[in-house]
Amino acid sequence: MARLRKKLGEILQSWNLINADGIAKAVDHAKKNGMRTGEAIVQLGLCNEDDVAKALATQAGIEYVDLSKNVVVPSALKLVPQKIIKDRLVLPISMENGRLKVVIHDPHDLDTLDLLRFRVGATDVEPALAPKGRIEAYIKKYIDSPEASLDELSKSLDQSVDTSIDQDAPIKGMAGDDADAPIIKLLNMMISEAVRARASDIHVEPMSDRVRVRYRIDGVCVERENVPKRMQGSVTARLKIMAGIDIAERRLPQDGRIKLHVGGSDVDFRVSALPAVHGESIVLRILRPESAKVGIQQLGFEDDDNEIFQKIIRRPNGVFLVTGPTGSGKTTTLYSALSALNTPDRKIITAEDPVEYNFSGINQCQVRDEIGLTFDKILRAMLRQAPNIILVGEIRDLKVGEIAIQAALTGHLVFSTLHTNDAPSAITRLIDMGIKPFLVASSIQAVLAQRLIRIICNECKEIDPNPNPLYLRLAGFAPEELKDRPLYKGKGCNFCHGTGYRGRKGIFEMMLMNAEVRELAFNRAPVSQIRKACKGAGMRMLVDDGKRKILKGTTTAEEIARITQAEGFDMTAE
Repeated sequence: MARLRKKLGEILQSWNLINADGIAKAVDHAKKNGMRTGEAIVQLGLCNEDDVAKALATQAGIEYVDLSKNVVVPSALKLVPQKIIKDRLVLPISMENGRLKVVIHDPHDLDTLDLLRFRVGATDVEPALAPKGRIEAYIKKYIDSPEASLDELSKSLDQSVDTSIDQDAPIKGMAGDDADAPIIKLLNMMISEAVRARASDIHVEPMSDRVRVRYRIDGVCVERENVPKRMQGSVTARLKIMAGIDIAERRLPQDGRIKLHVGGSDVDFRVSALPAVHGESIVLRILRPESAKVGIQQLGFEDDDNEIFQKIIRRPNGVFLVTGPTGSGKTTTLYSALSALNTPDRKIITAEDPVEYNFSGINQCQVRDEIGLTFDKILRAMLRQAPNIILVGEIRDLKVGEIAIQAALTGHLVFSTLHTNDAPSAITRLIDMGIKPFLVASSIQAVLAQRLIRIICNECKEIDPNPNPLYLRLAGFAPEELKDRPLYKGKGCNFCHGTGYRGRKGIFEMMLMNAEVRELAFNRAPVSQIRKACKGAGMRMLVDDGKRKILKGTTTAEEIARITQAEGFDMTAE
């Protein structure tokens, strides 16, 4: 016997959102006005549109989509003709293996699903549900508004630009502040889209036949629609004007900054222009103030590492180093530590190149090599300012390293970064710079190595029934460790743009200096010997911290193998 499907009113009533009298009133109103019960409930103000849509999705057994999270990628709107999108109020999400996924507002509208199947050539159409009002608002924002489509605007610009224009010459009049100028609109839309997508960088890269635009999201580059080659000069000139860079200089690298109000908040952009074969490559680094104030607890430390970290940053003197490649979150970790220590009874001074985030209560100094204001000069001047805590952006050479260590030995707590692959390598790196081994051994308190890993999307997280044995092996798992332990993965949804990951956290390797390690450093021991001693003292390697996060369901073995660059890792492995 077929199971009877619950009525819409019964579902809402079971959720305690409406009573029997309200249902009767809505049914009567729907009959009199020739509308559906759900529409009547919303029109009478008995429930809001979101709740009715969720109940309809439950009734029909299909997915409910929260459009307030911007889960539909604007570029996916190209999958369906705009006339159908507007007339039928549908939003395409993705097309995979001939299967079109689309957001609709009426689960009973089979005619629209048939039309989509016919017009798009899809083998099947998978519907998801969202409130009609939210679909209309989304269409108005991304299709009907002047800033509707980045792709359409770039295409129209391509058609409007005369082919005889020199690609290195900016379009006449585009250098002003007219918000309606086409190039300005294009770049404003590009920047807004990148900020909405949580990108950390925007890459504008000239190629031989086009200008490639990519966003770096959660550490991975995602290609955007190309900008026509004929617009290269105009786009480059406008970005350089915004960043305060000399537009006439095309032979040398240049740096600048942009500050814009995007999405209700002020966002800083660090701009780098680099001359390349096909023109200047420009990268905009998106600096969000809140990302540097994320708080120590949110960095990804496990409880034991967090306890050690808290003790180290509260020591009265010594050097605390954070190591890792570019983009591994070193600055965020150090700023989080400074935020925790930034109290009226402590004086904190930083030397940075460049100053990425501004902090109230901290004295921040910008390195300016062109006028001779170098790291070592700032550090010497710092020591005459009687600070409690010093942050050196990076120990790059012998001079800076020696002054930082002398500062630590004279009673200051010094934070800094190094570019090494793991924590033990920091010791040998400092000695290789020319710093005397006994200074390294006596001043370093701890070294923290870190990487950023993508975390599994909470919206599509599920148990992985067949985890890849290669990735498990590369992540350091023995078969017996995984007995009866479920592992998780992200299936891929519109919220994470099909990647299965959303957001990032750190994995860490905390090396504490004990008597044995200090003696090894003093005797110039090789890094392998230092690493062995640290492991013997209980240091957890990066991959070991990754294993804990895999078992907790935070990330996947594939991600840990990729990020820790485990020997034998292959991105194409199945």
